[in-house]
Amino acid sequence: MAPVQQAPDRQALERWLADALGARSVTVTARSKLSGGAIQENWSLDAECDGGSHPGAQQWVLRTDAPSSISTSHGRAQEFAILEVAYQAGVSAPQPVVLCTDERVIGRPFYLMARGRGTAHARRITRDSALADFGPALAARLGEELARLHQVRPPVTGLDFLPVPQGHPAQVRIDRYRADLDVLPDPHPVLEFALNWLEAHKPVPNPVVLCHTDFRTGNYMVDDGALSAILDWEFASFSDPDEDIGWFMARCWRFGNDHLEAGGIARIEPFLEGYERISGRRVDRGVLPYWQVMAELRWAIIALQQGERCNSGTEITQELALSGIMSPEMELNILNLIEVAT
Repeated sequence: MAPVQQAPDRQALERWLADALGARSVTVTARSKLSGGAIQENWSLDAECDGGSHPGAQQWVLRTDAPSSISTSHGRAQEFAILEVAYQAGVSAPQPVVLCTDERVIGRPFYLMARGRGTAHARRITRDSALADFGPALAARLGEELARLHQVRPPVTGLDFLPVPQGHPAQVRIDRYRADLDVLPDPHPVLEFALNWLEAHKPVPNPVVLCHTDFRTGNYMVDDGALSAILDWEFASFSDPDEDIGWFMARCWRFGNDHLEAGGIARIEPFLEGYERISGRRVDRGVLPYWQVMAELRWAIIALQQGERCNSGTEITQELALSGIMSPEMELNILNLIEVAT
């Protein structure tokens, strides 16, 4: 069974924060577990700081390790470094506050960041009755934000832990996913077919940039129809910028709004126009189906890995069990994409 998630120790956290922020005292006035967090755990904190670098009333999110994780997820110190780079690049990421690597404080490394307004709940966003009114503008804004992130190119001070692809970025992904698939206990011929197709149809690569690598509906916050924060930087990597665009467009992240290619919130053109307005790069529309196949393949493998954790008895949860039976949906999406693209 999954380990029980316990609230961070209030007094230990207050003492550490007072010292780290140079405050006379820090009082946590409210704390609550936020929804989601299958891979990472998030706690909403309200606090009062007496002096220091963040005086007065504060609204934070404490982000730490969940009882389960996957191997491609960065640790908290690495994610904090990525968040700092994104925030300094002008991306609407939550403002990073402080990092703690001392596990004696709450039992796990953690960091604090500013708490965004609104909701990140994907189905709530894509089912909003006003989506037709705010969706295109939201998509354009998301395109602009992604373009700002993609202006960050290696080498980047503080991100030495992120490998820079040697050779074609797509081949790096193909090799990784083939290795991931090989260790799964059952055969998956559609996914093997997809890997072979991706290897045979690699597009001309773009210059490598800093990618969010999980840029999708569900990982940004919307407040009254407007973007308030881009979340979940735990998979960021250096890669081809079109990988981020293809992931955002993948059918598996449209949450039932299949006709709205931009994350289930709008058609794709407003998003691409926003992206091109900031990046100055014309996105090759003909290449995007390739990266959508890559996205569907990646999510199918992650779903199978999560299901195997449950099936093997390593961690038995309903969420992992349900994830494990999702791969046929992605396989169908892959076959449909390849049929159109060839």
